[in-house]
Amino acid sequence: MSRRRPRGPRFPAWTASLTWKAAVFITVMCCALAALLGALVHVSVTDQTVGQARERALSRLEEVTERYEAGDRLGPGAGVDPDGLPERLRDLAVGGERGTMVAAHESRPTMWAAGPADGGRALAVQVDYAQGARTIDGLDRAILGSSVLAIGATLLVGAFAVTRVTRRLHLTAQVARKISRGALDARVNDPRTKEPARRQDEVAAVAGALDTMASSLQGKLLSEQRFTADVAHELRTPLTGLHAAAELLPPGRPTELVRDRVAALRVLTEDLLEISRLDARSERVDLDAHRLAPLAERVARASGEGVEFTVVRDVTVETDRRRLERVLGNLVGNALKHGRAPVRVSVDGPVVTVRDHGGGYPGYLVEHGPQRFRTEGTTKGHGLGLTIALGQAAVLGARLTFANAPDGGAVATLRLPYEESADEAGAADPDHGGGRPPEKRDGRGPGESGPRSGA
Repeated sequence: MSRRRPRGPRFPAWTASLTWKAAVFITVMCCALAALLGALVHVSVTDQTVGQARERALSRLEEVTERYEAGDRLGPGAGVDPDGLPERLRDLAVGGERGTMVAAHESRPTMWAAGPADGGRALAVQVDYAQGARTIDGLDRAILGSSVLAIGATLLVGAFAVTRVTRRLHLTAQVARKISRGALDARVNDPRTKEPARRQDEVAAVAGALDTMASSLQGKLLSEQRFTADVAHELRTPLTGLHAAAELLPPGRPTELVRDRVAALRVLTEDLLEISRLDARSERVDLDAHRLAPLAERVARASGEGVEFTVVRDVTVETDRRRLERVLGNLVGNALKHGRAPVRVSVDGPVVTVRDHGGGYPGYLVEHGPQRFRTEGTTKGHGLGLTIALGQAAVLGARLTFANAPDGGAVATLRLPYEESADEAGAADPDHGGGRPPEKRDGRGPGESGPRSGA
């Protein structure tokens, strides 16, 4: 049994940005550099200031020692075992050695110098060290202030420079997302890539590579689209003649097979022509107001046996009836052909759901959407039905998604653009008497009841 490793603290999403990471790095490096330089300057100036005060104190101690040995007056700031002399320095002097030490005396910084005197006592002098202490304190404040200013200025300049780079990266990412959504004419057009003599940085190299890839991909797809359209147009004429010739054959099983295959070829050709028009984005919608439930029910009825139709809430949508029927017909037809009955079509407001009870959609289709001429397993067909449904839904401004139900079966959800009117909002409010339970319809008339065998 494996144990899950504990995760570290979760940071906000904005902390993952390159600008924030660069700002943190610059701040840390500036602080470290400022601390190092400040420490070096502080130590150097402190050593120099303390050294000068020590020299003055030792020089004064020499004079006082000569006066003490000559029996003269020692003068101000000198004495034998004076009050305030640090114990460590007193012990050093009693031991026969000379030394200096900075200590506070009467709340003032003082440099002490002490040496041995007769009788196991210490001869000491004191020199005012307040000026040196103020110099070091002023230096520390100057170092701190200049470090803050330097860090702030460096952070601003660094953030500006990094932001310029990240802005270009964001632009490149936006263009890449546009290309992934199908806008193959989107380009970064970084000016650095337009001048061969100009040196390019890494961001410009990435932008240039993306533009080159998009141009190449666009060229290949346009060639494929032109080829598909040309093939479909070239096949249309001989197929029309072949269909007419098949109608002249004598009745029989071979004739039925020929007519069936010719019909399949004609459907495939028409699908290819429709896809070529969708690829060329030459489709134009004819919008009109339609009640969604009757329209979806008509498609369900025309699809044949094994279709159940349910209305949760009916609305009026602005759509192209022919294209919407094409989308719903392809979804229901795919469910009947590749799934298992019952196929359930439900309308809930502007959302139409088509569900079967088969093995579900392939994983690639759920993740990436339908792909023309790609099928898996034992599925038969050319894979154009769902591709056409997705393309026509995009023309309508609708959103078509594919998923698999948790308890099995494929689920296609079509969400049409819709703005609820005041009348419909009042009708949908239960307080106004507009609420109603889901209505299940089948192929029978309004006054009929009983189990449904097909729609």
